[in-house]
Amino acid sequence: MPSVQVPPSVQVPNKFAPDEASGEGHSAAPMARPTLGAATRVWAKIGLLSFGGPAGQIALMHKELVEDRRWIGEERFLHALNYCMLLPGPEAQQLATYIGWLMHRTLGGLIAGLLFVVPGALVMLGLSMLYALHGEAPLIKAVFFGVKAAVLAVVVEALIRVGRRALRNRVMVWIAVAAFLGIFAAQLPFPLIILAAGLFGWFGARRRPELFQGGGHGGSKAPASLGVIDEMFARGELAHAEPSTSRALTVLGVWLPLWLAPVVAAFLAFGGDSVWTQVGAFFSSMAVVTFGGAYAVLAYVAQAAVDAFGWLKPGEMADGLGLAETTPGPLIMVTQFVGFLAAYRAPGALNPIVAGSLGALLTTWVTFAPCFLWIFLGAPYVEQLRSNRALAGALSAVTAAVVGVIANLAVWFGFHTLFREMTRPLAFGPELPVLASLDWRAALLAAGAMLALLRFKLGMLPTLVLSALAGLALVGI
Repeated sequence: MPSVQVPPSVQVPNKFAPDEASGEGHSAAPMARPTLGAATRVWAKIGLLSFGGPAGQIALMHKELVEDRRWIGEERFLHALNYCMLLPGPEAQQLATYIGWLMHRTLGGLIAGLLFVVPGALVMLGLSMLYALHGEAPLIKAVFFGVKAAVLAVVVEALIRVGRRALRNRVMVWIAVAAFLGIFAAQLPFPLIILAAGLFGWFGARRRPELFQGGGHGGSKAPASLGVIDEMFARGELAHAEPSTSRALTVLGVWLPLWLAPVVAAFLAFGGDSVWTQVGAFFSSMAVVTFGGAYAVLAYVAQAAVDAFGWLKPGEMADGLGLAETTPGPLIMVTQFVGFLAAYRAPGALNPIVAGSLGALLTTWVTFAPCFLWIFLGAPYVEQLRSNRALAGALSAVTAAVVGVIANLAVWFGFHTLFREMTRPLAFGPELPVLASLDWRAALLAAGAMLALLRFKLGMLPTLVLSALAGLALVGI
């Protein structure tokens, strides 16, 4: 997955670190572990305030858990973050689950992970209902006309940010180019591209390790500080963090059935062609291959939802991403929007809103249940994973490939945002825009949003709001 660095704003000396000039430092008294109730209140606060994508969410957790409360030390925080970068799925949510698990075992991990997801899921469900019921109203269409242009700017900004970190040499650049051509021109499946990049990096790191070194998430400049969890390790109070084969088998025996049970139930009840089975199976597979975060997988999800399943219209994925950008929690919550519309439009005997809500719930479950499996199963083996050079090389290559995949997403959104018509010149090639169908209003809004984000550093939420207001102003022209 692409490295999400702790922003410079959190790379400051810890206020509890010893003062070298005065000789003052920490109190010798051991720090007490927070109660489960106190931790729950903090996780709820983080879940409600976790706007701004992975970087902002990780910065918020750093401030709350490392700087303000000293629940976890700087090095262990970055250590946990590095592990979460290895996993498919939303790294910020998994980091919260990991730290909650360290402090209060499985219950603590569940509380931390769920509170990171639930507020955004509830908001997204309400917005999805509003979109389904009133999305064709002129006022709503005008707002989303502006939001789509801002979403294009957000994706371009993400492409630049990830590319600067990942493309450290020509090998990484060529991996990104190959990934872009593979998914855009050759229409290769996203999982195949990720697998090929991983294998290339795995074997490449054995021959030329200097070309496949992974980047850090704060590096040696990060201040050394200890926290409650570090002291609990020192006192031998975290036995549940030690690797155990029996424990690993137990986790698999519990979480695999929990994850897949709704999908199996939908298949048995409605058959393989039902929207429920299709949604459950598709997003379960996405949960395994979502390396690179939401931006990397969205183009693949959008193409499948529009072309393969017919759940969405071409421009609606951009609308969903715009909604997800305005809610707390992981950006991958946009998949809930897809699941809602898929079931809303094929409700069977159910009320469409009820069907859509069940589709959203199923999508959210199969998207996030695996995240708990990855943490509870793999966290005890973190040290072994970090010391594996070949694995680090594979992940560096995957990160570079993700840049190409995000570039494909930017092109896909750009085509469907700026042009009214698309055509496929060749039977086996990609769709291309009809140049004469360029919408000058969308181009103007997209250019303004890019200036706001990239030149004036206005921020994502203000840019979305201003673009929505500009859409209202321009739509009547």
